Amino acid sequence: MLMRMFRSMRFVVGVFVAIAFLVIAVEAQRGLRIRIGTLVPDGSLWDETIHVMAQEWSRISDGAVRVQVFAGGVLGDEIEMVRKVRQGQLQAVALSSVGLSRIDESVACLQIPMLIESYEELDYVRERIAPTLEERIEAKGFKVLNWADGGWLHVFSKSAARTPDDLRSMKLFVSAGDPDSENLYKEFGFNAIPLSLVDLITSLQTGMLDAVPIVPLFAQIQELYRLTPHMLDVKLLPLVGGTVMSARAWNRLPAEHREGMLEASRRAGVQLRDEIRQMGDDSVTEMAKRGLIVNTPDVSMLSAWRNESERTYSSLRGDYCPGDIFDEVRRLRDEYRSAQ
Repeated sequence: MLMRMFRSMRFVVGVFVAIAFLVIAVEAQRGLRIRIGTLVPDGSLWDETIHVMAQEWSRISDGAVRVQVFAGGVLGDEIEMVRKVRQGQLQAVALSSVGLSRIDESVACLQIPMLIESYEELDYVRERIAPTLEERIEAKGFKVLNWADGGWLHVFSKSAARTPDDLRSMKLFVSAGDPDSENLYKEFGFNAIPLSLVDLITSLQTGMLDAVPIVPLFAQIQELYRLTPHMLDVKLLPLVGGTVMSARAWNRLPAEHREGMLEASRRAGVQLRDEIRQMGDDSVTEMAKRGLIVNTPDVSMLSAWRNESERTYSSLRGDYCPGDIFDEVRRLRDEYRSAQ
């Protein structure tokens, strides 16, 4: 009796082992599927760059890695997608600083209002601070595939917002899930309305919003200039982003292909930055042809915006981003300027 039971158990175990090996073989034949989520519009330059990276990964791995891209926020906002990566429902996500800062707040130090005022400064600072940021992000279970930027944040509004006080009288968009930015705006007297980016157009149409800080290229793609026909010609801050992957998923990639895949990701990020920078300038020109009013501040107005920005630094340092990273970004910025 016991012998028959033992033989039966051996048979059952053998069947399960055979099934397990069969599943592994089938999965290997299918290849490893990587799901990447992003808020960027489907068909946009950002989306196209992710697809180019996906094709490169497939080529480098001889088809062993297949990447599926979910653009346009179909899988939720950035906070939701970061959560899905942590839970294993997504393997990677292309994020703005809002999402990256949910992983590690140090990234926000690259987006301090009017601290960095040119792409040359941004490149100099980011190149030198990136290893520290990547180390902090990797300690949270994510692999940084590349860094990108989306242009300079400008205020688009229904009526002219030439001064900080003009903007205080308006209902101002702030990304939902970014309570630090919301609290900072409110601390300095701005009427911040937290909303998801996917609800932006509807909120402008219904009067829930009067103004939105956004990059010109996105405003052109979404035709926001029709709803917010005024743009303040002040570079408030650079929109920083990047693509990250869960460390768990990264370690599942074929070891012999990881270096090549990382290099392909970095190349895609650099190419995107170069193209975005050119298109950002062109987009303002194109929108102006279609009715956008570009409000260029005089010296006193520009000084008012700079003073308003610098007033926030003591609140941002330590609360919004780590004090040591803030200090290093500022030191690198000053180092670059002193060499010019």
